[in-house]
Amino acid sequence: MDEKLHQVKQFSEKLMRNLEKVIVGKSVILDQVIIGLLCQGHLLIDDVPGVGKTVLAKSLSKSLGCSFNRIQFTPDMLPSDVTGVSIFNQNTREFEFRPGPILAQIVLADEINRATPKTQSSLLEAMEERQITVDGVTYILPNPFMVLATQNPIEYEGTFPLPEAQLDRFLMRIKMGYPNLMDEIHILELQQLRHPIEDISEIVTEKEILEAQEAIKTVYISDPIKRYIVELSRATRNHEDVYLGVSPRGSLSLYRVSQARAATLGRDFVLPDDVKSLANYVMGHRMVIQPSARLRNLSADQIVSEILNTVRVPGGDFSGRND
Repeated sequence: MDEKLHQVKQFSEKLMRNLEKVIVGKSVILDQVIIGLLCQGHLLIDDVPGVGKTVLAKSLSKSLGCSFNRIQFTPDMLPSDVTGVSIFNQNTREFEFRPGPILAQIVLADEINRATPKTQSSLLEAMEERQITVDGVTYILPNPFMVLATQNPIEYEGTFPLPEAQLDRFLMRIKMGYPNLMDEIHILELQQLRHPIEDISEIVTEKEILEAQEAIKTVYISDPIKRYIVELSRATRNHEDVYLGVSPRGSLSLYRVSQARAATLGRDFVLPDDVKSLANYVMGHRMVIQPSARLRNLSADQIVSEILNTVRVPGGDFSGRND
């Protein structure tokens, strides 16, 4: 295995151990967060309050030694509250840019669906282009840059559902869920005297992050796996219960996260299992379900699971060593 890819595995294991000091019993979710970071993607955390979404974002930024900002979205927020604003300085007789909270490396966009569509859209350029434009001037965002947006799936009063164009910008949608009995007891014990987040520190450098992000792009994907990814996306577009299927951006996202998962597991090539294990996280939020299917309580995740069971899984050697 290539030395750089071996370092990706070490990077992910080191980061996982540090995050598990704070986030208890959620190794599967932490895997998705690390994969999202390696893919330079953004995550949508769809869950109820109090399960550790903010703590997860803070723990990640502390572990990486990255700057962190939290944006608490409300209906009265303006786009300038996110991006920043130019203010006229009476002394210099010039406009000065006051950066908004989006200019950080790890950004927690809390309850994003409480903001108006106009304010939500201010995140679009930042997430996709990694830059913002204020008063005609473009400002480049720091690198690495990652948005973790949260929304409460239960309380819909006073919310503005994210449009499909914005949902498509999120690499994956994850759900933390409640801890099990023993994990919740362990959480109580950990926080008896102080919060464990106070004890974690930076364990990787910015250089290591950027090198790992570049290294995963070299993971080999065979032609049958590429075809499998596209067939899964096409199956969502042709499904009778789906009004709008997964976009080509969704196919590319599944391609990239499969590479990242393979690297974190110590492989330099992608297996069908990499694709299958991440398909729900990548594809579910990119689909619009037919109204008739919603009446039957059919969810996007159920449709993705059905597609995974019906689309033929490729076989053979995927390592590329016989090419």
